[in-house]
Amino acid sequence: MPFRTTGKYDLVICDIDGCLSPESHAPINIAGLSRIAEHNRLAIQNRDRPVVTLCSGRPIGFVECLCRLIQNTQVPCIGENGVWLWRPTDNSFECDPAITDEHLETVHEARKLLRSLFHASGVIQQPGKSASVALYHPDTDYLRSIVPTIAEEFQKRNWPIRVLMTWLYINCDLQHVNKATAIDRLMTQTGFQRERTAGIGDTMGDRFIAERVSWFGCPANSEAEIKEAATYVSTHNEVEGVLDILDQLAH
Repeated sequence: MPFRTTGKYDLVICDIDGCLSPESHAPINIAGLSRIAEHNRLAIQNRDRPVVTLCSGRPIGFVECLCRLIQNTQVPCIGENGVWLWRPTDNSFECDPAITDEHLETVHEARKLLRSLFHASGVIQQPGKSASVALYHPDTDYLRSIVPTIAEEFQKRNWPIRVLMTWLYINCDLQHVNKATAIDRLMTQTGFQRERTAGIGDTMGDRFIAERVSWFGCPANSEAEIKEAATYVSTHNEVEGVLDILDQLAH
């Protein structure tokens, strides 16, 4: 049976970076996360509010940890921009079945190419990703400047890889895998319905969440372009903004 509540929404699909935590290495607002955890505890106990699950570009191990911290024991969470689902009900991991060995080999080749081109300049590949590559450099302006070069190199090789800049990272993801395709898998497996699902995000990478939900909110720190897709934009930043959005959904 799908998770159903007495309210208007059963599920909130929330990004992590820029929403529940800073994208930078700054400390996470633990007090705010504790309030999200209490929200989920009551949602699961009383079925009177939507449960919050996660949908992030972060490696699935990081997403699993945050999922457990916010006390989501019922609904799969999404990591690596759609590559992985982790199910808290049975501790199982599922890679998108549309990712083939050939796709993985392409990502491997892309990883080697990016290392050869940018490692000497101090560009780091984020550990923990299995079917994508995330690049980081302390000079965000420099990182942003190499996006066109990376996209051109992939296009020359006819590699099916999408290149997208977040606040502090370059995400290189397989074109046919994204947060929307993962949400489709989640919905199919769990029985949640789009009209009873809300979403929260802060960058254009979260447009894939907005496309799959009936109500979309943004914290105040979000990119201007994604705010245009929002039903509601909070006046608060990051996790305080998420808590404000959850209050809006209760009305």
